[in-house]
Amino acid sequence: MTTQHVEISTGTTAPAEAHVCGCGHATDEEIVLDARTLPRPIRHAAIRGAFGAIPVGQSMVLVAPHKPVRLLAELEQDAAGALTFEFLLDEPTECRVRLTRV
Repeated sequence: MTTQHVEISTGTTAPAEAHVCGCGHATDEEIVLDARTLPRPIRHAAIRGAFGAIPVGQSMVLVAPHKPVRLLAELEQDAAGALTFEFLLDEPTECRVRLTRV
């Protein structure tokens, strides 16, 4: 059995509203989820769960090995109008999408 490590990082973005839950996550950090490090059988479920955990008004950048058309449709269905997305990079071997909960 092998162990697979998942990479989740943060990057600085424009300041947001004060974050008051006490979790230690600074509101000026944008979450970057590299889906390429997730095992394929759980990839969509993990991304959908991660997006579901984002507070309203916050976003995360998803890094995928391709344009995630099917996943975006799943997220739109889950979010019922509470999702916007912006392609930051759309290359044949890497796609970056900013997902925002509205």
